[in-house]
Amino acid sequence: MPSMDLYYVPGSAPCRAVQMVARAVGVDLNLKHVNLVAGEQLRPEFLKMNPMHTVPTIDDNGFYLWESRAIIGYLVDKYAKDDSLYPKEAKKRGLVNQRLYFDVGTLYARFADYYYPVIFAGGSYNPENLKKLEEAFEFLNKFLEDNDWAAGNSITIADYSLMASVSTAEILGFDIKKYSKVASWFVRAKKAIPSYEEINHAGALEFKKLLDAAIAKK
Repeated sequence: MPSMDLYYVPGSAPCRAVQMVARAVGVDLNLKHVNLVAGEQLRPEFLKMNPMHTVPTIDDNGFYLWESRAIIGYLVDKYAKDDSLYPKEAKKRGLVNQRLYFDVGTLYARFADYYYPVIFAGGSYNPENLKKLEEAFEFLNKFLEDNDWAAGNSITIADYSLMASVSTAEILGFDIKKYSKVASWFVRAKKAIPSYEEINHAGALEFKKLLDAAIAKK
């Protein structure tokens, strides 16, 4: 079984997406917890790998890569037995890429805009940012109107990435049941991703602890 180092934090949704896809394609990850509060990501040895000092970051025998959506595409391209999770056919891959970019640029970005100020800065919830997050879920609901999966009729890495984002919002109290297609997809994805409970749900619970701690301080 191929193996590589993953620099990560347990609660991070992007890190969980990488862990789940790695499990799906048979890559063993040597997990290296980066203590962001202590500034371990700013150490010279980490900056040499990733000058942006972000997680997740992989070290695949001296090949360094960060940004979770880039990593999961790389994992499938290099290590999967087939391309079902990340089709090589141009139109299919284009759709998967669009959903990945939607996740990083819209859904997860709006999730972060709404929750991060509360969790990491002791701030309050912004109603306008909640509206934007709700709009993102409406978009995802629309994407799922004619397909069981985010980018067509079979599960892809877009579902893994979106699952990590959606499950984190859900565990923090965001009501995904208002979006019927998203809610149905969420149930399917939990069943279709074997590592969901072990990796994703456990990690989401870790992230929830951050919100609980922030609220307790107020």
